[in-house]
Amino acid sequence: MDSPLTRAQYVRWRNAVFAIFLASGVSIATWAARVPDIKLALDIHNAQIGLLLLGMGIASIIGISTGPAVMARTGARRGMLTMMITLAVGLALIGVGTTLLASFPVVVIGLVLFGLGNGSLDVMMNVEATAIEQEAGRTILPLFHAFFSFGTVVGAGVGWAATTWHVSVVLHTSVMALAILIAAFVCIANVPDREAVLDPEASGEKPHWRERMHVALSAWREPRTYALGVVMLGMAFAEGGANDWLALGTAEDHGGGTAMGAAALTVFSVCMTAVRIFGGPLVDRFGRVVVLRVLAAAAASGILLFILAPSLPFVFVGAALWGIGASLGFPLGMSAAADDPTKAAARVSAAATIGYVAFLGGPPILGVISEQIGLLNTLFILVALVVASGLFSGAARPLKEEPETVATK
Repeated sequence: MDSPLTRAQYVRWRNAVFAIFLASGVSIATWAARVPDIKLALDIHNAQIGLLLLGMGIASIIGISTGPAVMARTGARRGMLTMMITLAVGLALIGVGTTLLASFPVVVIGLVLFGLGNGSLDVMMNVEATAIEQEAGRTILPLFHAFFSFGTVVGAGVGWAATTWHVSVVLHTSVMALAILIAAFVCIANVPDREAVLDPEASGEKPHWRERMHVALSAWREPRTYALGVVMLGMAFAEGGANDWLALGTAEDHGGGTAMGAAALTVFSVCMTAVRIFGGPLVDRFGRVVVLRVLAAAAASGILLFILAPSLPFVFVGAALWGIGASLGFPLGMSAAADDPTKAAARVSAAATIGYVAFLGGPPILGVISEQIGLLNTLFILVALVVASGLFSGAARPLKEEPETVATK
């Protein structure tokens, strides 16, 4: 496709957004890996952990909901920078509230900032990634999500090391927040200062931001948006549930301790990342629907094995299958939403909203339920949702065949 960008500008843009995805993954895993330590430091129960997650989830949903409006007003470039700063401040505040103040309310405030920043950033970076995919003319969206997963691997690995070496939560989160701040300014300097036009017209004229908002909301009137939403909801629940509860389930319910909890989360993240790296060729060879159904079966089997595991080795095998199965549901949902390039940004925004509501809002609900029936029993809900995701995977079938575009094969 014709583009005002040079090859060097495109590469810098693509690599910068790769790094933004990675930074987001690092931030999520940094919080997730220290949940057991935060629980111990604050002397709270699963229901209160659920309340912490609920505060973060509500803030994230607000961020997701307002993300398209921010992009329509300011563009993704300035919006992403603002949100990366916000989530970094929130991450540092979580550590301060845990270690220095031992204050539940301060941790809640930190999680609200963390959730608001990450929620809005998630929508913006996915819209930016689909724009890069359209620029490239081939499917690379799973690779962006692989960088997010690689970020969770890095974050979980650092979290495991910090837990093993008894590094305080405040030192850990503050160092990671500083790294994210540095990455934010370096990355944004390499993102083109283009206007985030949600539905570019053939004339090339730039519509008023209110018109772009109207176009962005139009995706919510399309039935396919909701069908894809079911696919993404199940997998987003599976991924979000693992990020927030897998370490705790390993540490407490399976008796592995906090270090083994962080290690199990690392295994999950490594397996998810590996599949996302090779996701494009898999889809190209077998098609979205087949891949989604096979991976849904793998995820359901992995979660069941994790729940019923008689010993720690089976816990780790279950975590591996869980990560493999949950790997491509979200990026393939995004790719399906972007099938029509002229509607890609609006549909991706809507799909991202559904997916991230489940990703961020689901785990707090699981926390509240777990107080009544136990954490491992609560995870059976994830199995049911993943099965539903597999059953609805036909919604990801390409809208039309365009041989030159990998995404539609």
